[in-house]
Amino acid sequence: MKILANDGIAQSGIDLLEKKGFEVIMTKVAKEQLANFINEHKITVLLVRSATEARKSLIDACPTLKLIGRGGVGMDNIDVDYARSKGIHVINTPAASSESVAELVFAHLLSGVRFLYDSNRNMPLDGDSKFKQLKKSYSGGSELKGKTLGIIGFGRIGHATAKIALGLGMKVLFNDHHTTEHTLELSFYDGQTVKFTLKNCEFETLLKTSDFITVHVPSQKKYVLGKTEFDKMKTGVGIINASRGGVLDEVALIDALDNEKVAFAGLDVFESEPSPEIRILMHPKISLTPHTGASTEEAQERISLELAHQIIDLLK
Repeated sequence: MKILANDGIAQSGIDLLEKKGFEVIMTKVAKEQLANFINEHKITVLLVRSATEARKSLIDACPTLKLIGRGGVGMDNIDVDYARSKGIHVINTPAASSESVAELVFAHLLSGVRFLYDSNRNMPLDGDSKFKQLKKSYSGGSELKGKTLGIIGFGRIGHATAKIALGLGMKVLFNDHHTTEHTLELSFYDGQTVKFTLKNCEFETLLKTSDFITVHVPSQKKYVLGKTEFDKMKTGVGIINASRGGVLDEVALIDALDNEKVAFAGLDVFESEPSPEIRILMHPKISLTPHTGASTEEAQERISLELAHQIIDLLK
């Protein structure tokens, strides 16, 4: 059976699949040619990440497909229900990238509280001539320890984010539609463990009391954070979105940054991805990454092996 990994897959997954008799094709096929390629090569399994879409039209056009796999958490680029109605397995890897995304959240948070997003832009330009002025500009930073982190959406990535926050000495609030209470266990290098039990917090309370807010929800039909929500937050709050573009109103965010309601933002995903708005890209108070939350070597290894094991279990 042939597998097309159209957005790539780590070598460990390829090795495992080939050992079990699968042929893995790593060709990157353009959207317009994808159906023809799948049919011509009699592809059984299509593996995607966030770039490639598997919509109804592709599913209808490719009768050889038996499985569609998403290397990552969200599957909004796949018509999941329709594929399953056609007898096609649809799988993803919800646990593989949690730590990677959570660490990126804190990369943005630490960048925000110490102005790295801006100093990294200005030091190469003016560091040799305006060193003292820049030092003064960036000397009003703050620490994360003792501050409150509000987490909207408390699945696996929310859990991983909370663990890092607790390890840094932060207070953690969470709001989630499916969880009323959750116990987290922090494990340390020497085998010690510490447990924390957290209770669901009212959404409005989270907005009003958090020093920083991070969003970890699936794709939504309407904004989770917009003007109404920003108005309820503390002045000087920091906002992080490493979940999905479209859960945060970017126009309202820019207004909140400009009127200093929001001190800084960190964005890994964007409403108009893969072509983010220039106002977002050029804003001096936004830390930016190009949807790389799961893009660590460790996460990609875990994703590839998790996909491989699921494919083998379902098709062999």
